[in-house]
Amino acid sequence: MNREELLQQLEELAHRLNVKVQYASSKKEDPATFGGFCRIRDQQLIILHTKASVSRKIEIFTDALGRFDIDDFSIRPALREHLKKTGMNEGQ
Repeated sequence: MNREELLQQLEELAHRLNVKVQYASSKKEDPATFGGFCRIRDQQLIILHTKASVSRKIEIFTDALGRFDIDDFSIRPALREHLKKTGMNEGQ
């Protein structure tokens, strides 16, 4: 699976977990550092800079989705391997 496919799979998993994904553009923020996971009231949200690199977006999604128990979710083996390889979702 290439980086763009991985990013797409991570975004789809976020939606399946009812995590809203929001792309934002800010001239004041550095695309390399802007973004992350947050909660606003009962809404879980991943915010990404529109100009962030694919690698940075993958990093943000991976970090955010590592907070969730996905053992019972049917996901592509390559995506599950990525999450395990990065140390996410272990023991949760």
